[in-house]
Amino acid sequence: MSAIAPSRSTISTTGKNANRKSSDIATAVAAKLKRSTNPTANPTARVSAAKGSSRGVATVAIRGGRTPDATTGAILTPICQSTTYVQAAVGKHKGHTYSRASNPTVEALELALAALECREDRECRATCYATGMAAITTLCLATLKAGDHVVLSNVLYGGTVRLATEILEPLGVRVTFVDATVPRNVERAIGRDTKLVFIETPANPTLVLTDISAIASITRAKGVRLAVDNTFLTPVVLRPLERGADVSVYSTTKYIEGHNATVGGSIVTRDPLLDERLRRIRKTIGCIQAPFEAWLTLRGLKTLPLRIREHSRSAQIVAEWLADHSLVANVSYPGLHRFPQRELALRQHRDDTGSCCHGGIVSFELIGGEPAGRTLMESVRLCSLAENLGAAETLITHPVSMTHGDVPRRQREATGITDGLVRLSVGLEDVRDIIDDLSQALDTVARTVASRA
Repeated sequence: MSAIAPSRSTISTTGKNANRKSSDIATAVAAKLKRSTNPTANPTARVSAAKGSSRGVATVAIRGGRTPDATTGAILTPICQSTTYVQAAVGKHKGHTYSRASNPTVEALELALAALECREDRECRATCYATGMAAITTLCLATLKAGDHVVLSNVLYGGTVRLATEILEPLGVRVTFVDATVPRNVERAIGRDTKLVFIETPANPTLVLTDISAIASITRAKGVRLAVDNTFLTPVVLRPLERGADVSVYSTTKYIEGHNATVGGSIVTRDPLLDERLRRIRKTIGCIQAPFEAWLTLRGLKTLPLRIREHSRSAQIVAEWLADHSLVANVSYPGLHRFPQRELALRQHRDDTGSCCHGGIVSFELIGGEPAGRTLMESVRLCSLAENLGAAETLITHPVSMTHGDVPRRQREATGITDGLVRLSVGLEDVRDIIDDLSQALDTVARTVASRA
């Protein structure tokens, strides 16, 4: 990776902002956001805003579901790197027998995630898996069989689409993709054999939103389970179970762990029978999360509220900067005033202080389509071209060739996943440096276009 120039670069000289420094724009936008989108800037106001809940999200992220180690008093949960557990007598054990079924470190993470999702609700249960896709696969195995029907939103992570079309359908499960942004579409798709509705909001990578409460009212009336992939926002910003969903699904690989150090997944539900079924299947197919990954995720969870708010703040600034650039054809970010579903975003995306956060993902397309986007992604220096998201580092992704390469072209194009779409996971670096890097890469795009002309 090339070193970053010590001085601030200017925005593309071919654009309408040729005489303004990108750092000045970032500072101005940050000041504007502070004035207009933070109604609880007064510390006293923040305290009073949190009084409705028993504990604030930052407290729960650090303390929720955790107790000091009973043996040593260690404040951090130990890594229990053990395959098996000695039993006192036949059928008499201390809660764990074999780490394919359960593990003390993994259990600690499950208790912490359940506390974050549902706060003081003791009926809430979480299970953890080796990956996010292992979590979704286990959910499908727990709720679907041959002859059943599942309804999925038509914009999803590519791995979920691959699971539906290459695994579930050949096993005899009927799959229907619908535009879930219109609740009526979901209602029409549900039939007698429908057992599960699975949605993702904000959707990867276009960031279209689905009204969870509206969909939940439909599925509840029809006796169908509703699962929501909430990976992009996490329980800090959105808690699907509070809006009527039956299941919250996470790739803990992303924001929850947040440091590009693990892969993992989680399912949270209030349904004890479903939770029992999930644990049975996890034990059978052997997809439990490893103890060390669980320990790292527990550590990352403590700073999640701080990180998700900073990701959101910087993403808002970057999105506004991109929207003002002459080489950018369109930008999708729920915090933008021009975002088509802005009203839903303001209603559905709120932290425990009442402030809006919209996550750290920005999607955009350049004038010039796929060649321009490819040039941009190959010209960045600070941003890293990679498939992950939600980490401390800013990551830039080409969905068509990376995360959504297995989604059929017709489905991609119908849902706005074009060849030129760029997904940017805004990290925790200084936002001025992120903008400077994008600016110099866009300058390269401009020079490339000019040379071709």
